[in-house]
Amino acid sequence: MASRSIDTRYFESSEDQMTNLLDQIKDWQINHGFLLKLMPSEEDHSVLSYPVSVSVFPTAFPRTQFNRAIDLQKVYNELYSAIAEDEKWLYSVTKDLIPVEPLARALWGIYEETKKAGIVQNISAGIFRSDYMLHLNDNDESISVSPRSIFESSLKQVEFNAFSCAGGSHANRVADMHRYLTRIGEYDLGQEQRGKEKIEMKSLPPNNNIGGIASCLASAHAVYGSPKSRSAQQTAVLFIVQPNNFNIADERPIEYALWDRDEPVPAYRLNWGDILRDTSLTDSRQLLFHPPWMKSKSPVEISVVYMRAGYETHEYDVTGCQARLQLEKSTAIKCPSILSHISTFKKVQQALTAPGALERFLSAEKAAAVRATFVPVYPLDESPAGLHARKLATDPKESARFILKPSLEGGGHNIYGDEIPDFLSSVSHPEWSSYILMERIMPPILQNVLMGPAGVYEGEVVSELGIFGSTLWQKCTDSERRCEVLENSTAGWSFKTKYSEIDEMSVVKGYGCFDTPRLMED
Repeated sequence: MASRSIDTRYFESSEDQMTNLLDQIKDWQINHGFLLKLMPSEEDHSVLSYPVSVSVFPTAFPRTQFNRAIDLQKVYNELYSAIAEDEKWLYSVTKDLIPVEPLARALWGIYEETKKAGIVQNISAGIFRSDYMLHLNDNDESISVSPRSIFESSLKQVEFNAFSCAGGSHANRVADMHRYLTRIGEYDLGQEQRGKEKIEMKSLPPNNNIGGIASCLASAHAVYGSPKSRSAQQTAVLFIVQPNNFNIADERPIEYALWDRDEPVPAYRLNWGDILRDTSLTDSRQLLFHPPWMKSKSPVEISVVYMRAGYETHEYDVTGCQARLQLEKSTAIKCPSILSHISTFKKVQQALTAPGALERFLSAEKAAAVRATFVPVYPLDESPAGLHARKLATDPKESARFILKPSLEGGGHNIYGDEIPDFLSSVSHPEWSSYILMERIMPPILQNVLMGPAGVYEGEVVSELGIFGSTLWQKCTDSERRCEVLENSTAGWSFKTKYSEIDEMSVVKGYGCFDTPRLMED
């Protein structure tokens, strides 16, 4: 974070009040596990960690747009469930990635091998997140505005995530924290006497990401049913995770929530690199997990594979491809399936903006509601639209209005504005087709105090709203319908805030902070 001093006059708080508020936040984070784990972190019985970056105050956001995003999530769930069962369309929009993008090549290769073996599970689970920012209407650039001016903006989608959607537990914690601070009066700093609106509980929406995500996995577990293999005595959800994970405080609460249900759902963790060592397939392709700490007991049959690893290109070496193939070939319900994973590529986001694309999957009314959240997105291939986009991207002046995005996950991969021409000049022309060109969203700029490892500073900020969705669907055999949605829910939300001059939003990479929307009435 860039260095700043706190101007307490903006928030009408004294130095003593601010110091007490910051101490309350630190104590709350420690007591609620709102932390990131340092790696390596364990010596003897100690564990090193540091608090997740957070906003000190909730940030203003229009209630109507928040509710709109919530309502839209079930439509987005329906859309991406259908896309994941439309192999023909999905291949048509991503096939150009295969020669130039190793991850796309690996995933499509694994899918083809799975088809050859025969797909034995026609039920899939999805834990999705659709991210939005407010866009100032009829403005060429972001401007500093009062909180009331957020009503002059519209809701625009940043991206859609269908794989390892992180941040749910952290978003749950920050909402609880801000609501607690409001409840005990920490934000009652005399705003009303100074003509400012008092922060009230009714303006801070509760969040239930942890319960919502766990419920989706539990439903999939229940649909799978009892063990099919004679050698297994129980079924369980298997979390596939990255080794030496610093973000366990975002993953573990979901695992604990499964065990804490009235009817506990067993859940285990397995490192990506240990899949082939610790799992096996039966002749009828049940996925058996052999926990190394339970060698004397029978294996566990896996009902649901929940992927929190496997989105990085480097994970798909020969061993990684074999490991993912073993999971895909099994009878376990995948969250997500390989085609659902491919649907999260930015090329899919771009293809959906084409005229008539949404109507392939949604009713006209639903398609219109989704399309209203889009900003212009262009391919960077050799199609007429792509050649036009290449001119925009290589023009030093025009490129300032755009973001160049590859089909990679995890944050930190995007190229912004006037950096685009120089970047493209360093990339071979065939590789250009692996990128999309997206018009920049111009959000209103507000004021807040952000608190992270680098310190506590005040400044101009912008925010991003994410809505978590959970869905369970079954592939249809008839040609009229692609899938039958068995469950469709909104799981919760996330809200992240960053300083306005920083391009990336990733919290765990140090760019932004978890926040709570302060819902404002028009």
